[in-house]
Amino acid sequence: MAASVNRCVCLFSRLQRYFCSRGARTSGVAHVCPGAALSVPHPWTGLGVSSRARSSDNSSPKPPDTSLFVPVALKTDSSVDAGVGAELTQPLDKNELLKVLNRFYKRKEMQKLAADNGLDARLFHQAFISFRKFVLEMSSLPADLHIILSDVCCGAGHIDDVFPYFMRHAKQIFPMLDCMDDLRKISDLRVPANWYPEARAIQRKIIFHAGPTNSGKTYHAIQRYLAAKSGVYCGPLKLLAHEIFEKSNDNGVPCDLVTGEERTFVDPDGRASGHVACTIEMCSVNTPYEVAVIDEIQMIRDPSRGWAWTRALLGLCAEEIHVCGETAAIDFVRELMYSTGEEVEVHNYQRLTPFSILDQALDSLDNLRPGDCIVCFSKLDIYSISRQIEARGLECAVIYGSLPPGTKLSQAKKFNDPDDPCKILVATDAIGMGLNLSIKRIIFNSLVKPNVNEKGEKHMETISTSQALQIAGRAGRFSSKFKEGAVTTMHRDDLPVLKEILSQSVEPITTAGLHPTAEQIEMFAYHLPDATLSNLVDIFVSLSQVDGLYFVCNIDDFKFLADMIQHIPLNLRSRYVFCTAPINKKQPFVCTSFLKFARQFSRDEPLTFDWVCRHIGWPSLAPKNIKDLVHLEAVHDVLDLYLWLSYRFMDMFPDTILIRQIQKDLDQIIQEGVRNITRLIRASDSSITDPLQNSKPDQPAASYVSKRGQRGTGTMMGSSLTSRLVRDGLLTPDMIRQLQKEWSKDSDNTKPSALDTNYFNNDKGKRRKKKK
Repeated sequence: MAASVNRCVCLFSRLQRYFCSRGARTSGVAHVCPGAALSVPHPWTGLGVSSRARSSDNSSPKPPDTSLFVPVALKTDSSVDAGVGAELTQPLDKNELLKVLNRFYKRKEMQKLAADNGLDARLFHQAFISFRKFVLEMSSLPADLHIILSDVCCGAGHIDDVFPYFMRHAKQIFPMLDCMDDLRKISDLRVPANWYPEARAIQRKIIFHAGPTNSGKTYHAIQRYLAAKSGVYCGPLKLLAHEIFEKSNDNGVPCDLVTGEERTFVDPDGRASGHVACTIEMCSVNTPYEVAVIDEIQMIRDPSRGWAWTRALLGLCAEEIHVCGETAAIDFVRELMYSTGEEVEVHNYQRLTPFSILDQALDSLDNLRPGDCIVCFSKLDIYSISRQIEARGLECAVIYGSLPPGTKLSQAKKFNDPDDPCKILVATDAIGMGLNLSIKRIIFNSLVKPNVNEKGEKHMETISTSQALQIAGRAGRFSSKFKEGAVTTMHRDDLPVLKEILSQSVEPITTAGLHPTAEQIEMFAYHLPDATLSNLVDIFVSLSQVDGLYFVCNIDDFKFLADMIQHIPLNLRSRYVFCTAPINKKQPFVCTSFLKFARQFSRDEPLTFDWVCRHIGWPSLAPKNIKDLVHLEAVHDVLDLYLWLSYRFMDMFPDTILIRQIQKDLDQIIQEGVRNITRLIRASDSSITDPLQNSKPDQPAASYVSKRGQRGTGTMMGSSLTSRLVRDGLLTPDMIRQLQKEWSKDSDNTKPSALDTNYFNNDKGKRRKKKK
C-alpha cells in the first residue's frame, strides 16, 4: 500500500515538474466552459489577426491568402513526458478518440472560434487532419493532452476542452499564425520614401525633362551631368550606360561603368571616378552626387522592373535629380515628390524632326526602300522576313533582344554605314531604346505582341500608344541622314488601327513598382524558418500593404529560380542573390547552367574557367543552322550569368578575365552567324517535301496570331527535323509554306525587279542574286 502511494506521489511530482517546465507554453491553457466558449476572450490565442482587428488603427489589413500557408513538418519529442499521461489516467481507446475528434470537427462553435483566431475553413481543415493524425498515430501523447482526451472520452470533460490543444498544434504546423502582427509590419510598404534616410536628409531639386522620342530631353540632362563635379547616370539598358560612359570620357570627364555584369574603372589604380554610368538596378542610394540622371522614367510602372526606378527616384542622394521621360509621367512624379516634400521643375521639349503616318501600307516586301525598318514582335517573324528579303537579292541587318550587345551594335553599324549595301533593318522592339539608328521609315509587321501583366499572366495584346510612339519615333532621328520620319504597317488592315493608336494620348502613369528587399525576406525567414524562399516571398506579397501610388512588382521569375534551387543547401542571403540573377527562363540551357552553378557553389567549390569551359563545350563552332545560333545565344547568357555572380561572390567565381575574353570571342561567332542568318534558316531543314496549301507570299510568321491572339489552323507535313523545329518554336507552318515556295524556285529565275534599282544600286554595293 505504501509503495502504491509513493508511486502516485512520484507520478504527480513528475506531472507538476512537467507543467512547470512548460509554463510559458501552458500558462494560457485552460478548460473552456461550454456556455462561455464564444463569449469571453481566450488568453491562449494571442494571434495577430485578432489583436490587429482590435487595434486602434483605422486601416484594417487585408486578410492573408491562406492558400500560401504551407504546413511544416512537426518535430515532436515525447521523451520528457513519455507515458506520464497513461500512468496518471489510462491508455486511450483509438476508436473512442476518433469519435471524439470527429465530433470536435463538426462543432460550429469550434469552427467559428478557430476563425476568430486566424484559421479560416481551409486552415481549420488542414490543421484538424494533422491534429487527428498526430493524436491517433503518436505512441505517447503529451501528458496534458492525454489527460484532457481521457477526461472527454470518459465523460468527465467537455469536447470544447480540446480546443486549446488543437490551437497549440495548429500554431506549430502554421507558425505564421503566431507572428502575424510582426509579418504585417515587415511587409508594410506604404511609405517607401522613408526607406532612404540619406536622401531625406537633403533637399533635392527635381528637374523633369519631358518630351517625345527624339526631342533632345536626355541630351539636356546629360549636358548638366557632364558639367557637374560628380554625377550618376541611371539607364534601362547596358547599351545606354555604355553610350554615356564613352561620351563622358570622350568629353574629358572621367566616368566609370557599372552594370550587373561589368565594372570598368578609368583610374588605373581602380579608384572610383566622380561620375558613373550604370544600369538603374545598380545605382547606389548611399553615395552622394551633385547631379543624377534617371532615364526613361515612364518605366517606373513596368510590371517587373518598375521597382528600380522607384528606388532611384526616392533614394538617390543627389542635389539635382534630372528625370527624363514621357509627359504622361509628370503628374505622377509630382505626386510622388509630395511625399518627400520636394518640388518638381518641368522642362518640356518638342520633337526635333517632323514625323508622319503614311496613308498606305507596305503590302509587299517588293516595296521596300533604303532606310526601312520592319518591326516584329517575334524572332520567328525576324527569321521569316529576313529570309524573304534576301530572296529578293537584298541584304538586311537583324536586331532582336536576345542578341549579345556587341552583335546588336555590329548590326546597327552595318545598317548605318552609308557605304554598306545593307539598307534594310529587321528588328524587334529592342530598337525602342539604346541604339542610334539611321531609319527613314518604320514598318510595323504586326500590332500585337506578347505581354505580361502585374500578376504574371501572359497574353497577346495590341501595343499601347506609349509603345507605338517609342518605336515609331526611331524614324527620322535628328542625328541621322534622314531629316523626316514616317511610319506605316506591313498589312493594310493594320494601318487604320495604327492611326487610331497613335492618335490617342499616352495613358497617364498612376502607380510605381516596389519589390521586397533581402533584409525584409531575412526578417520573414526569422519568423518562418521552415518556409521555402518561394513561399516566403508569396506570403510577403500576400500580406504586403501598399498605398494607391504603388504596386508590388511581379515576382514569378524570382519564384521560378527559387523553386529550381530549393533542394540545394544554401544560406538564405546567397539563395536570395542567386534568385535575383537576370536570366532568361525560357532557355533550358541557361536554366540548367544556373542549377549547376548553384550546386557547385553550395559545395564550396570555385567555378573555375576550366569548369565553365567543360560545361558550355568551349571552344564553340560556328553555327550551322538556327538551332545552333539560338544555343550560342544561350551560351552567351550563361557567361553573362557567371560575370553577374562574380561581382556578388568574387571568391567562388574567380576567372572573370578569362570568361570575359571567351565571351568576346563568342560574340564574334554569333555576329558571323547573324550575318548569315538566312543561310542558317535554310540549313535548318532542306528536305521539306509537302508544304501547306493557300500560303501568301509575304505572310509573316506571326500571322498565325490574329488580333485576338488565336492561332491559325493547318497541318504541317515534313521531315522529323521539321517537326522538332516546330515543337521547339523555331519554325511555324507559315514559315514552312514560304520557305518551300522559295526553295522550289530556280535561283536563276529569281528577279527582284519590283525594287527600284535607283534605291539600291551604288558603287560599293549592288544587288546580288542569292546563290543557292
